[in-house]
Amino acid sequence: MACFPQTHWQNGSDMNMLKKLNVPSMATPISLILVLVLIVALTYALGGEHQHITVTEMLVRMIAVVGIYIFVGNSGLLSFGHVGFMCVGAYTAAWVTVAPLWKQMMLFALPEVLRTQAYGYEVSLILAVLICMVLALVLGAVIMRLSGIASTITTFGFLVVLNSVFSNWSSLTAGTSSIIGIPVFVNPFWAVLVVAVCILIAWLYQSSRHGLMLRATRESEPAAKACGISIVKMRLVSFVLSAGICGLAGAMYAHFVGFLSPDALYLDATFILLAMLIVGGMQSLTGAVLGAVVVSLLIELLRLAEDGVSISGHLLALPSGSQQLGLAALLGLVLLFRPDGLSKGKELTAWRGRVGRFSNRRSKVFVN
Repeated sequence: MACFPQTHWQNGSDMNMLKKLNVPSMATPISLILVLVLIVALTYALGGEHQHITVTEMLVRMIAVVGIYIFVGNSGLLSFGHVGFMCVGAYTAAWVTVAPLWKQMMLFALPEVLRTQAYGYEVSLILAVLICMVLALVLGAVIMRLSGIASTITTFGFLVVLNSVFSNWSSLTAGTSSIIGIPVFVNPFWAVLVVAVCILIAWLYQSSRHGLMLRATRESEPAAKACGISIVKMRLVSFVLSAGICGLAGAMYAHFVGFLSPDALYLDATFILLAMLIVGGMQSLTGAVLGAVVVSLLIELLRLAEDGVSISGHLLALPSGSQQLGLAALLGLVLLFRPDGLSKGKELTAWRGRVGRFSNRRSKVFVN
């Protein structure tokens, strides 16, 4: 990596640098959103209630995967803690929207402003994002000073501690019992709308000055430092933004299923979401979306195979747990034969040609 003055970005050589750092044109988010809208439209037209639920679940998970990608894909640091932000976002949605009578009986440690009132889902989504971003800012101020395996282990420790707190603080979270009565409003149309917003946010960040500098630190930390880039600051901005998106995914999840327990957003969810990102390709926005679609399809096919099919009075079915084994096998094959994921770390582009003028303008880096 090298430090480039402003004049360098005015000639044709900026294209090579943009491609190396994987700066997508605006065609990428537009193409991804159109594909997802088409999936939802076909499901609504041809599918039944079960298919609607399956697609909605896929889209809710996709929100979280895009959130994780904003940090992991751009920084190169693996995080096991982002499901923790999903958990915080989901419980925030529950605290805000569950009926006051139930909260007064089961969640009596809540502040009075939450315990005695129930607010709309708009408030729950906004608060989920803000609380997760503040929490990420506090944690990230410490974690982002670490690198490599140290930061990964620390994020996993955060997830474990958070799950322990939520499982035992019964007066605030109902403990291992489920919080019930969460208003359900998330459907495929709501989910695809939120996914579209999150994809645009991820693209805007990736195409921004901060996103470009963060990916420069991913390519070479010493070179980035030599250019005057603050690695901790760049990572912290990405960490906070990604935590907010994951908090939004958690709130959407709570309003999708209608009940909540700490283990619903713990190790199993962590494995599935990271598998989606790795299978698709963790260094591209297209990979995050593609991985969510492919893994969701595999899980649904294996679930149907576990339910079995009756042939001449005999039930043929895969044994219980085949979903986890199938997902692990897919992940292993991808890591073995396609380490960069199914997308090869590249972006989907509907139109050929140069990166758009808007992307160029947002992707300039000026290092004093």
